Amino acid sequence: MRVLLLGGTGEARALAGALHPEVDVISSLAGRVPDPALPVGPVRIGGFGGVEGMRRWLREENIDAVVDATHPFAATITAHAAQVCAELGLPHLVLARPAWSPGDAIVVASDIEAAEAVVRHGFSRVFLTTGRSGTAAFRDVDAWFLIRAVTAPDPDTLPARHELVLSRGPYHHEGELALLREHRIDALVTKNSGGAMTQPKLDAAAAAGVAVIMVDRPPLPAGVRSVATVQAARDWVSSLRR
Repeated sequence: MRVLLLGGTGEARALAGALHPEVDVISSLAGRVPDPALPVGPVRIGGFGGVEGMRRWLREENIDAVVDATHPFAATITAHAAQVCAELGLPHLVLARPAWSPGDAIVVASDIEAAEAVVRHGFSRVFLTTGRSGTAAFRDVDAWFLIRAVTAPDPDTLPARHELVLSRGPYHHEGELALLREHRIDALVTKNSGGAMTQPKLDAAAAAGVAVIMVDRPPLPAGVRSVATVQAARDWVSSLRR
């Protein structure tokens, strides 16, 4: 059995390792992060060329099932995979790590709404952790931003007053708390990515009394089956082999 594993997350790498070598898994990475952490087994890097390109690739590679373990905000590839698998009748599963509980966070639906919330509440020193593609919405906001991303955003999307930190988790509570205090942060802006790797920023914000603005996850396509753990995804793939 040949499985396409849409990856780029720690869960995807763990699943590839759990299935190898019993299952022929091809991991696919978007290619947006330089020097990515690679899973075990064959890897393809780059987009498929939309729905038509993905449909053609799945047929040419004789793929029997698709597991989507991409980032919870990778809505486009998730929608494409759901559509193509439905059309081709391929077994399809989404491995989605559990979301964070928003608690007292200001929950918004988009980066634009997050920027509006910063303005509305008068926050002046913002820790922005929505990724390289999320900075454009804040470009014209009159505040100072500490921006953390894995890769540098386009300079044209950056707000006038900012400091850029390029790093990749996992992060730890003590370090996150020190960062908030050192930069006198009064608001943290984050996407509800879930997972333990970046949870410490939320815990540190709570400890420091820093407000949290959280961008809610996009919904999964209608009718898509999803699981929350690597083990559950492994069991699903194993059930297809019986």
